[in-house]
Amino acid sequence: MDRHTKALEILHAGTVIPATPLALDENRNFDEDGQRLLMRYYLNSNVGGIATAVHTTQFEIRLPEYNLYDRILNIVKEEIDAYEEKTGKVVVRVAGVCGPTEQAVSEAKKAKALGYDAVLLSPGGLNDRPEDYMIERTKAVAKEMPVIGFYLQERVGGRAFTYDYWTKLCEVDNVVAIKAAPFNRYQTLDVVRAASFSSRKDEIALYTGNDDNIVVDLLTNYEFTKEDGSKIVNGFRGGLLGHWTLWSENVVKMFKMLMEAKKQDKIDASLLTLAAQVTDCNAAFFDPAHKFAGCIPGVHEVLRRQGLMNGIWCLNPDEVLSEGQADEITRIHDAYPHLNDDEFVKNNIENWK
Repeated sequence: MDRHTKALEILHAGTVIPATPLALDENRNFDEDGQRLLMRYYLNSNVGGIATAVHTTQFEIRLPEYNLYDRILNIVKEEIDAYEEKTGKVVVRVAGVCGPTEQAVSEAKKAKALGYDAVLLSPGGLNDRPEDYMIERTKAVAKEMPVIGFYLQERVGGRAFTYDYWTKLCEVDNVVAIKAAPFNRYQTLDVVRAASFSSRKDEIALYTGNDDNIVVDLLTNYEFTKEDGSKIVNGFRGGLLGHWTLWSENVVKMFKMLMEAKKQDKIDASLLTLAAQVTDCNAAFFDPAHKFAGCIPGVHEVLRRQGLMNGIWCLNPDEVLSEGQADEITRIHDAYPHLNDDEFVKNNIENWK
């Protein structure tokens, strides 16, 4: 079995995929050494995949004045190559693609040429386009690469889609997964139900991107009734999350524990307590109190405190921590010491530099 086939098998089975951030220096120039350090941190945390050139990596990397898209994909590829050669493991490579059809196809071709396994197809910036256009766009990209569909929450540039949209998307050949990240239970149910009734149900892996509901999404078995009275059971197999770029070594352990718990007939009440704790952490990281304005710098701040980033700089100088956000990050760090991986980072960071 070649590595690409194996990678798609891992994606289908379900795994931990952090949506990686972008390392910059104090002049907001790309910090290649810092980016490689981050990749080594995630890989040595035993994540199952890495997604890059996505929202957490900052969409501005595509702008001509930065021109970082190809460079980021290359660096992530090189680090995964080195890790796979050293360990014999296969790590799923996901590249974010966005924009109108022509741009999305072009970016997918670049990802394919670099050996990526799938593309996360963002709907962002296309809210004026009809749903039929978005389906045809998906088909065009899927001709180039396996596609992970994406329900992006409205507050960071996404849109609401109809249930009919998701039924059509699930029927597109080479859509291999869907990341549900509307931060909305009703809209999440639309995705799960559409995938469950699709003729391609067994070909599509559902991934949570709901950073506000991670644990419950992963624990839940969704059950639907067919016209003949028989039952369909489906659920999220993994997560592709910006939240999972933080305290990742602990995340991998938590994910394995949750997947084992899901197999049981009953869910321990302590896992619901854990769910609330993780969501509380996300509120500090992602800054919903200020409409997610501090989302990306919030991620950077947590990594900075661990020594994994040199600062919280973003390409857009207006993206900064919101008032009180740093205090909130301190609060949740102190309140939930069992969730961080500070000791892991402290013991290994010099080996990753």
